[in-house]
Amino acid sequence: MLGIIGIAVIFVMVFGGYILAGGKMGIILKALPFEFMMIGGAAAGAFLLGNDSSGAKHTLKDIGKVFKGPKWKPEDYRDLLCLLFELVRLARQSPVAVEEHIENPEESSIFGKYPKISADKYAVELICDTLRTMSMNYDDPHQVEEVLDNRLEAMEHHAMHSSHALQTTADALPALGIVAAVLGVIKTMSSIDQPPEVLGKLIGGALVGTFLGVFLAYGLVGPMAGKVKSVVEEDMHFYNLIREVLVANLHNHATNICIEVGRQNTPSHVRPSFGDLEESLKSVKQEAA
Repeated sequence: MLGIIGIAVIFVMVFGGYILAGGKMGIILKALPFEFMMIGGAAAGAFLLGNDSSGAKHTLKDIGKVFKGPKWKPEDYRDLLCLLFELVRLARQSPVAVEEHIENPEESSIFGKYPKISADKYAVELICDTLRTMSMNYDDPHQVEEVLDNRLEAMEHHAMHSSHALQTTADALPALGIVAAVLGVIKTMSSIDQPPEVLGKLIGGALVGTFLGVFLAYGLVGPMAGKVKSVVEEDMHFYNLIREVLVANLHNHATNICIEVGRQNTPSHVRPSFGDLEESLKSVKQEAA
């Protein structure tokens, strides 16, 4: 919703100010389809040239993040802590019993309580692979922490591709606007024998190309790239929470301490309160009993 409001404000302020200042939309509207064809088409072609098919699909899909915002909400962080509590406690009580949950998370009764988390393959794989590693006695906390750090870094690098691709396109748009404007000037020069009022409209149409390139770059595509980046960074806190809890578990802290370490390392705006989490954990314990 905020993204739609932002786009509306941009258009109203820019074109509203232009009209109130006495500008005429006729020249812009007449030149806009042709200028947009050149600039938008060239930008789309450059985008396809600089990305493979999977990268292009990934970027187009991630544009939705501009309007949807972060995937993980505060209640999801609470659910994640409850899920990790159940798995860590079970792993300590019975390493054999936890295997059925980490080997077949799709059929796990524990994972099944949290459908949104279960539907995220990155979160499930991160949890299951780390717990599986612990069951193999590969329990050096520093080695496991390094593996998790490398994995999260690779995950973030991949997730940031869309932001980089959009930013590269935004950086190219002003130059493509100049290309369109130069072509407009060439067209104008071919009509140099026309009266000033005709030349004025031709020059105005040519300048629409420069305007459109800069407007798209700094008013739309650039801010979208920044928004996608901020959403990715926000969602990465969810996966970092998994790391914090499982590394604390490797240091043989009590299960409640592991969960509290994760809670306190969660950003404040999505961090569940101590009392809220305690109530949720009590419900988990009662169900297990």
